[in-house]
Amino acid sequence: MKVFKLLPVALLFLVASCSSVRVTSDYDTTTDFSKFKTFAFYKKGIDKVEISDLDKRRILKAIENELLAKGMTISENPDVLVNIFTKSRQKVDIYNHNNMYFGWHPWYYGPNFGTHISKYTEGTLFVDLIDAKTKELAWQGIGSGALNTTGNVTKKEERIKEFVGEIMAKYPPGIEK
Repeated sequence: MKVFKLLPVALLFLVASCSSVRVTSDYDTTTDFSKFKTFAFYKKGIDKVEISDLDKRRILKAIENELLAKGMTISENPDVLVNIFTKSRQKVDIYNHNNMYFGWHPWYYGPNFGTHISKYTEGTLFVDLIDAKTKELAWQGIGSGALNTTGNVTKKEERIKEFVGEIMAKYPPGIEK
């Protein structure tokens, strides 16, 4: 009987640990994305992002890898400038399971109600592609999801790659995975 009681909580942990990235994108419908062949990072904008330099470099490297995989190249005279912006907030999920049953425990006999509270940090990453000639935003990808705030660097890098990969799958518009 204890196994059935713990099953909903175990499933909640499993779902929370495998949480995906929610992604949206927006773009200028008048932009010809096929003309974008080269890119560079917009240092002035990236310098303003309030995250650690290590995480900044991880994000930029992941974006660079994604754009290179799409056939673009890095240039000092780019077609597009890449900028990022981040924000985070604390989230609390409360899960109530009202599995009322009567059972015997050494310390208790009677109805059993359970509540599980989960606290985590939700992060949002914005990836902006700015037309270098017009200086106007051409495309924006936004990914949100639970962040790995533990000290495990490998898991943090994997999560950043997942965020960036999901976001960049929306670029260029109309050629999504």
